[in-house]
Amino acid sequence: MKIQDSKPVSAVQAVKRAPPPPAGQTALVENAGDSASVMGIPESEFTPRVRDAIMTLMQEVDRFRQELERAKQRIDHLEKLAEYDPLTPVLNRRGFVREMTRIKSFVDRYNTPAALVFFDLDNFKPVNDRFGHAAGDAVLLRVTQVLVEHTRDSDVVGRLGGDEFGVILVNTGAETAMAKAEKLGATIAAQQFHSGAAVYNVTASFGIHVLQPGDDPATALARADEAMYASKRRKT
Repeated sequence: MKIQDSKPVSAVQAVKRAPPPPAGQTALVENAGDSASVMGIPESEFTPRVRDAIMTLMQEVDRFRQELERAKQRIDHLEKLAEYDPLTPVLNRRGFVREMTRIKSFVDRYNTPAALVFFDLDNFKPVNDRFGHAAGDAVLLRVTQVLVEHTRDSDVVGRLGGDEFGVILVNTGAETAMAKAEKLGATIAAQQFHSGAAVYNVTASFGIHVLQPGDDPATALARADEAMYASKRRKT
């Protein structure tokens, strides 16, 4: 389709055709003259109406920038909700996998060790069945607290689902990871819980997988999970 020729419209004419600002609106803009210069408007044509039109345009740009910032904050908030566990103040499986991917890139690039520890609470279902889900939630929160307080800020703690937890120990090989996991397990077992007159505790089984070149998060989790179940079977 051929486009018909039309007379060009100057920037000044386009600005002059803009509607005037609302009644009572202050038309003073400190840098309106600079904006006019950038837009190629000669000083001789920088009339009050042009100045007011530029001011209106600048206000709209500023409003749009603020809306973009609010939208970005909402997106950041939603992304955080999507990656954090709704009960405990730690990452969920999705967020944990993201962090594992990030740490794995350092393992591959700098040949630094990192270990994945997979925890599963023993006989957690009877806690819910006997004392109720509120008691079960209290156990999960306390276990999370133990894992967070007894690991470093550089380590990663996540609730992978149900009564399963993951810990990534950075700059940690197999032997050190085993010693750390045993201490964490002992600390979990030492916690006492109360429900009415009843006093009880929980224990946890764990499995360790040292991240290897070529590992993907799914493979690493599966291997740590297998090691955890082997440990659980040895308890029975």
